[in-house]
Amino acid sequence: MTNWNNLDTLASYKELLQSTPVDLKDVMSGEKGARRVKEYQIPMAAGFTYDYAAKQVDDDILKSLVALANEAQLSDKFEELYNGAVVNTGEKRLVLHHLTRGQLGNDVVADGTNKRKFYEEQQQRIADFANKVHNGEITNEKGEKFTSVVQIGIGGSDLGPRAMYIALENWAKKNGKFLMDAHFISNVDPDDASAVLADVDVAHAIFILVSKSGTTLETLTNQSFVMDALKKDGLDPAKHMIAVTSETSPLADSPDYLAAFYMDDYIGGRYSSTSAVGGAVLSLAFGPEVFADFLKGAAEEDKIATEKDPLKNPDMLDALIGVYERNVLGYPSTAILPYSQALSRFPAHLQQLDMESNGKSVNRFGEPVSYPTGPVIFGEPGTNGQHSFYQLLHQGTDIVPLQFIGFKKSQLENDVNIQGSTSQQKLKANVAAQIVAFACGKDDENLNKDFKGGRPSSIIVGDEVTPEALGALLAHYENKVMFQGFLWNVNSFDQEGVQLGKTLAKKVLAGDISDALKEYASLLEI
Repeated sequence: MTNWNNLDTLASYKELLQSTPVDLKDVMSGEKGARRVKEYQIPMAAGFTYDYAAKQVDDDILKSLVALANEAQLSDKFEELYNGAVVNTGEKRLVLHHLTRGQLGNDVVADGTNKRKFYEEQQQRIADFANKVHNGEITNEKGEKFTSVVQIGIGGSDLGPRAMYIALENWAKKNGKFLMDAHFISNVDPDDASAVLADVDVAHAIFILVSKSGTTLETLTNQSFVMDALKKDGLDPAKHMIAVTSETSPLADSPDYLAAFYMDDYIGGRYSSTSAVGGAVLSLAFGPEVFADFLKGAAEEDKIATEKDPLKNPDMLDALIGVYERNVLGYPSTAILPYSQALSRFPAHLQQLDMESNGKSVNRFGEPVSYPTGPVIFGEPGTNGQHSFYQLLHQGTDIVPLQFIGFKKSQLENDVNIQGSTSQQKLKANVAAQIVAFACGKDDENLNKDFKGGRPSSIIVGDEVTPEALGALLAHYENKVMFQGFLWNVNSFDQEGVQLGKTLAKKVLAGDISDALKEYASLLEI
């Protein structure tokens, strides 16, 4: 039987508070540092390696983190989750995003349905639809093939799928898998939809409306914007739109769509990239086989996440070290720094994944917690970030833990050798240099040029950004966030914090306002 206890009640956590952090400047210098890099690594799925040598941990702290994982019953809680327990206590729901990419445990039956079979059925329906679009069986009203796909959604219906599409776009072009270009409309700001429509040949575009409830205000507003544009061009919106929604939403079985594909309440928006939410757009853009490889990578990493030994489980260890940094060392934020332009929107997706999941101040039972929970997540791809916010990371008054992501190969067919090295070699040299620079620093009598070092980082290293690798990377972070939520004893699967603003916005539009809200509405000329 699992016990859901606050972090600060665990004996192993109290012991961890007495630990002494590692002197990174010492352990990462010279031969000592070289040995450490080789020793502090764990293999991941899809050929990735998680290296945490430049974190402020040693064997004693790792031993304490293992004890914490065991006392918090992290493996047992994960097992309960994937076997269909009601882990989302706030909404009294199962949490089944792992099931969209493979069976980890027992069959899960909910609402009288075998959920694995349900998700597989939707994946097959999407694959069949995408193949018919690609081979010209499903066309526009003139019998012409669709050449573009546009996803209309917000939050988890946009951030994850958009990041995944951008990550695979160049890979698909190189490997002959680029079948349709994809665009995304998310912001209710009319400038967003109008800019996308200006770039798209709407007569040959298929639009995906994504809303689980079928009532998301921003998404329905953008749908109306798009439908109006189609009608102005003399096109029938019903011949250009599909829906991704729940079977009980008003969008299901509607004559306004060519087809509807289904998700359910057990898939949270920010965890939905491996469901129909990501499946429809990625299958149309690159083909169902590419989406299947993406799911394969995620399933492989999920399986590794079931490993009970934290020192062999990169997702769990990453989570444990993150909690150590947040709650013992007191670091308030974490930077995600992919040294790959393909992952340019990946940090934005991780912002939602992490901050919407673990940005909570009450535990699973609605009781206030007395310790910090989720950190602020931010990031940009390297080397762009180096010329932006790295100044603060190197010499600012706050220490910000860093997580680098690097790849041995680029997605290019051919690179260019300039001044004795290729662009990819320069990129890799920069990320290697940054890790050591942050850890070891540089002494200088001129304090303006003095780098104190001691800035912790880890790196996830892969071969190349491929569909399978991308799936594994996505699953790693989803599982990391889940394990951290277990440790903080918060519900990582609801998001009440996004609701208040929505409610007040509806009141503004209805004119049901007073006091400060009325004055701000007047200021904005609403």
